[in-house]
Amino acid sequence: MRFSLLFFAFAFYTVSYTQEISGDELLNKAIEFHDPKGNWPTFKGGFQVTMETPNSSDRVSKIHLNLPRQEFVLDVVKENDSYAYLIEKDSCGISLNGSSKINEKDIKRLRLSCERGMMMKDYYTYLYGLPMKLKDPGTIVEPKVEKRTFKGKEYLVLKVNYSEGVGKDTWYFYFDPSTFAMEVYQFFHDETKNDGEYILLKGLENVHGINMPMSRAWYYNKDDKYLGTDILSQK
Repeated sequence: MRFSLLFFAFAFYTVSYTQEISGDELLNKAIEFHDPKGNWPTFKGGFQVTMETPNSSDRVSKIHLNLPRQEFVLDVVKENDSYAYLIEKDSCGISLNGSSKINEKDIKRLRLSCERGMMMKDYYTYLYGLPMKLKDPGTIVEPKVEKRTFKGKEYLVLKVNYSEGVGKDTWYFYFDPSTFAMEVYQFFHDETKNDGEYILLKGLENVHGINMPMSRAWYYNKDDKYLGTDILSQK
């Protein structure tokens, strides 16, 4: 009888806690875990991301961010190619194997363009700035927090949409209910079609005071097909 009462009390507490915490409160707790000293707005530093994909050689990307100065540097090495983007506010520079003179064949082969450079800036800043980036203007955080089981573990889940002109996808962020660490995120272009992808996060790397996920493994939502893994380091 005593065990039953304790179990009931624990279950009631868990459900009540999930219902009481708001989306903004959950986000704030997650940010406290990942960026305890509030370093992200003034982040200046670099890190390396090695992308491993099936049936392909690794792609090694060195990223440098200076958020106050709106600077982004990306150096990529894959097989025999080494190319770089330098973005400073609205200006853009591209080089291949140390030269800014790039022929049209290589431009097309490697898809080198300032538009792509800006896209890569947004990509790395967003993913490696999570969950802090969910405070950005145009981010719509659902007030109600869900409780979901994903891959056998129970999470507190934050639903996020974006205002027009900022983003079109629907995102779900899965947080450990005791530490508030971000361990999974998932996005859909059209949720009714179960398209999009989910990303499993493992390990932590402290990069200039920010606890960034060390490993990000990507899968399709529709069939769980494995796409690849990004591995963070500070080499």
